[in-house]
Order: sequence, then C-alpha cells, then structure tokens
Amino acid sequence: MPLPLRVPARLLFARHKTTAAQHVAARHLDHAFERLAAAHLPLVAASPLVDALRASPEPLALPNLARRLPLRLHRRGPLHFLRLFPRVFDLRAPLPLSLSLTPAAAGLLAVASSPADAARTLHRLLAMSVTRSLPLRAVFRVWRELALPDDFEDSVVEGHPHLFRLVSNPAEPNTHILHLVADQATEDFTPAVEKARPDRYAFKLQFPPGFRLAKEYRKKVKEWQLLPYTGPYQVVSPSAGGSKRVSKLARRKMEKRAVGIAHEFLSLTVEKMVEVEKFSQFRKWFGIEVNVRDVFLDHPGIFYLSAKGKRHTVFLREMYDRGKLLESNDVSEARAKLVELMLLRRRGLGNANSSANMASGATADARESGDDFVDHEDCLLDVSEK
Repeated sequence: MPLPLRVPARLLFARHKTTAAQHVAARHLDHAFERLAAAHLPLVAASPLVDALRASPEPLALPNLARRLPLRLHRRGPLHFLRLFPRVFDLRAPLPLSLSLTPAAAGLLAVASSPADAARTLHRLLAMSVTRSLPLRAVFRVWRELALPDDFEDSVVEGHPHLFRLVSNPAEPNTHILHLVADQATEDFTPAVEKARPDRYAFKLQFPPGFRLAKEYRKKVKEWQLLPYTGPYQVVSPSAGGSKRVSKLARRKMEKRAVGIAHEFLSLTVEKMVEVEKFSQFRKWFGIEVNVRDVFLDHPGIFYLSAKGKRHTVFLREMYDRGKLLESNDVSEARAKLVELMLLRRRGLGNANSSANMASGATADARESGDDFVDHEDCLLDVSEK
C-alpha cells in the first residue's frame, strides 16, 4: 500500500516556481470528485446541442444542426454519440434524420428556480461586483449553474425593475451590462461561509483522503486562517490599475478575499461546482487581483479542481460527502437524474429485467475505468459554447 503524500509547506506560497500545467499536474487527486466530474462529461459536451433542441418546438433535422453547431461530440462522430444516449436523444427516421429530446429528458431540463428565487441569486451575484454590475454575456455563461430560468432576461431582469436595469455597453457594440439598482443600505447578505465557519476569518477545511499536512504547512495554513480579509459583500474600492508591486501580507489578503468570493460564488450554484473558465469571466468585475486557478489549487482543503475532459472544473469541498451533494433541491435532483440517464446509455433496453440492469449499469459507469468518457478523455473532444 503506497504511503500518503506529504505536502510541502511551500505549496501555498511558491507559485512562481512552477508553471500552470505543473501546478495542475501536481495536485493531490481526490477520486470521488474525479468520478463525479467524469460522470458529467457527456452532458457538458452536449449542452449546446441540448440548448438548441430545447429552444425548438419541433424536431430539428440533424444535417441542419451539424451546420449550426460544433457537433464534435465523439471521435466516432455525432451520430455515434447520439445513439449512445437513447433516453436523452430521440432520433427519428426517415432520412434526413431528425432529432429531439425525449419527454423524460425534456422534463428534467425544464426544472429551474422560480423567478423570485432566481432574482435573489442574481441579486447576490451582482452585489459581489465592485461596480454592482456585470456583463450580461457572463451571466448567460452560468445561467445553467445558477439554475436561472431559460427566459431569465424577461422573467427575472425585466420582471424585477426595482432590482435590475439592463443598459447597452458603450465599450462593446451589441452587448449589454446588467446593473443592480437596489438600495445597498437595505441589503443584509450573510455569506455562506458564515454558516459553518470554525472561527473568525477561518474557512472550513476538508482535505482529501491521503493528504498529509507537514508541520510547516500546517503552521502556514493556521496563519492564513487567522488573516483578516474583506468579505464578498463588503464595499471595496475599484482597482486603480497602479503598480502591481505589493507586500507579501497585502497579496495574502487579496488571495483570501478571492477565496471568499469564489466560496460564495460556488455556494450560489446548484451543484456547487463550475468551470474555472466561466468563473474567470467575473474576475475583473469582482475585483480579484490574483490568478483564480491558482487560488483553487493552493487551497485544497476548501476547493477541488478536476481536469477531466480537457476542462478545469472546481468543486466546493464542504458541500460534498464522498462525491454526493449534501444539500439538494428540485433543480439539483433533476440534474442528477439527467446525469443518471446518460450514464445508463443503452443498458436495460429491450430486457425483461431492465430495472435491475439499469441500476447496476449506472453504478458501473461511475466506477469502472473502461468507460470512454471516464478514463479515455481523448474520445471526448472540446465543444465550444454556444
């Protein structure tokens, strides 16, 4: 049995000594999160296609879809990918083939937060911005993670004019900025970290199995936990863009504030996870002055970063137990059922004992190493966002 890794104390604060790729490769793997990330890969890859099918009241011709969307879903082609998931995609003959979502998948995908709940989520998101505003395109990139309704621009933004105002972006034609117009003095937002904070300024730490803390590293972590910082909803001055030379203490405070913002952002998401690239779009607007990927990697007791499927996905550790989400709701349960439908693939179809086969098949897909989307990521190619 291999000995657990001993992590050097310099890991948190010596980023200048390693490249980004080396930093990611050197992280301590948590296999529960790796399996969870792998299980979501087919759904993540198919998301542009799923969005297009949901927006159409009628089945769409597959050749037209292939021209409109980057259907690089699988090395064997999009048709092979679609046939792998008959419980999600309904392929219809004759030629040209048409495609739609199955009733089961469409029903699960339709589950979203109510406009009132979505407004609260969007309010908190905008309240974290230094200027209390965000580009609408950035919000669109995370609407699914935040469980916003499909029509949130109408039902949430226009439906709550006392909270939000949408204006044209003078810096970029044909884009919009979403402003928060609510009275800041009436806001009383408590960050999610306060619900489980072990001590003042501290974050709940939950290191992965086999992660051993060296004495010097433990001391550094304790010092960092006691370090004061500006909370995600506290007012801060916009960066003046001056000299980047700051003291070590100032940089550690900047880093801790970034940890607090990332923790709160992930707490607002349905599944307490998000792609790092999507979160990075908010970096300037949140006033984060450090590299966000390094923040996730440097604090493995708070976050876990997976590199499955040629994309970086970050999870909020404290919200999971052995790969299972601790706090569920209608939206997260619907998402979990949709992932299960994709994990089942073609198992149990046309079999009298289908229920038992489907249950065992879903478990096997999450555990076995022979799955195309779990261990052979070269089969799953990058899919551009719509």
